[in-house]
Amino acid sequence: MSQNNPKPEFESTSDQELDQALQAALEQEATMQSASADELPSDGQGTLESQLAESTREVLRVRAEMENYRKRMQRDSDQQLKYANVPLVRDLIEVVDNLYRALEAASQESTDGPHSTGATQTAALRDGVQMVIDQLAGVLGKYGCKRIESLGHEFDPNFHEAITQMSSPEYAAGVVMQEVAAGYLLHDRVVRPSSVIVSTGPAK
Repeated sequence: MSQNNPKPEFESTSDQELDQALQAALEQEATMQSASADELPSDGQGTLESQLAESTREVLRVRAEMENYRKRMQRDSDQQLKYANVPLVRDLIEVVDNLYRALEAASQESTDGPHSTGATQTAALRDGVQMVIDQLAGVLGKYGCKRIESLGHEFDPNFHEAITQMSSPEYAAGVVMQEVAAGYLLHDRVVRPSSVIVSTGPAK
């Protein structure tokens, strides 16, 4: 999941245009300042001062706009790089789901089956699948993707998607009592919400 994506080409072009506008304003100011007030009639000195003041304001405005533009482009570029891997993460999450299903099936078979060579092989397979899950989770975490903790937490529509509600003697009302499908975050953005069952409290 490489993050060495090149910056958009339009950023450098727009910066160049703003630099040219700033340079033109500076040259205008320099030209007007080089004009001698003595060469102008007395009634033209006020006009020159007014033009100089207006030119200075224009230079400051262009400079401020250029700085704001650069900051905005930097934020946009950072956001694009930060979340560029969302489609890939979504696909990898599906792989993780399938690995968990395989792990659950292997665990069930190991529990139901007799103590034999086949059961030992199933246990080895289960351990291997768990190792792959842990490794994949480590890779996702390296790039800012982490699993949303849901079980036992208060239901939050920003992170959870409720499938249904059920009574539970163990969990208070409004608390996630079962996680059907894990949710994931990429940095601070929800890639997929957790599918959960929410408790309604003890049965009455």
